[in-house]
Amino acid sequence: MRKPTAILLIDCPDRKGLVAAIGEFLYRHNANILHADQHQDPERNAFLMRVEWDLAGFDFDLAEFPEKFAPLAAQHGMRWRLERSDRPHRLALFVSKYDHCLADLLYRHQSGELACEIPLVIANHPDAERWATFHKIPFHMIPVEPGKKAEAEAKQLALLRENQINLVVLTRYMQVLSPQFVEQYPLRVINVHHSFLPAFSGAKPYHRAFERGVKLIGATSHYVTEELDEGPIIEQNVVRISHRDTLDDLLEKGRDMEKVVLSRAVRWHIDHRILVYDRKTVVFD
Repeated sequence: MRKPTAILLIDCPDRKGLVAAIGEFLYRHNANILHADQHQDPERNAFLMRVEWDLAGFDFDLAEFPEKFAPLAAQHGMRWRLERSDRPHRLALFVSKYDHCLADLLYRHQSGELACEIPLVIANHPDAERWATFHKIPFHMIPVEPGKKAEAEAKQLALLRENQINLVVLTRYMQVLSPQFVEQYPLRVINVHHSFLPAFSGAKPYHRAFERGVKLIGATSHYVTEELDEGPIIEQNVVRISHRDTLDDLLEKGRDMEKVVLSRAVRWHIDHRILVYDRKTVVFD
């Protein structure tokens, strides 16, 4: 088990002295800083920072942090949030028929690579049940029948509330979530799209890439918003292909990329390394 730490994420207008002011506040309260990273966006005059410190020796309870940090935050116009490493995320994995991303995340979780809890898998087809059974995770099959999406999503949301889920991961879940669903989990639904967005958004991107004769294909992991495939991008990767590659070759190479970009995005989210601003993401080291 990792030692308990606190993670502070901040964004505010950029100005001189911000790093010194934040560091001095933490030093004054006996914080042993373990990691600190920052980013300035001069075009938007934005300052973004992630700082993580050891809770051993910190001289007040984190429940008091909002009150004690408020004067400094108000002085610099900070938006901020405080997270704890000893309170792991609880993930729900959604899947349809393609199960490679699901199997990969379940393995990474079992091996200890992903420090989270996975109380359930939700599917609209039965194909992936074997993976949930193998990993001893409850599997819930909720078909999405034509004209009954709202009914299916109501059942899904009830399961999420019952299991205290705070992150939904779409592991090639081939259904478009309704705006009402997304509203319940703002910036807490991660999807993997089998294309290097914004190219070839929507359905069957590998088929369309093959028809166009492209020389690179990619995969994208992003937060889900009301606009299809338009959410803030977290991670992307590409692989070179040639005229000798068949459509099946593209699909095989694409599956490998999808697993990697999705697992990275999930890990960065549960490690509290992502800040979203102006439809963009900053992923801190």
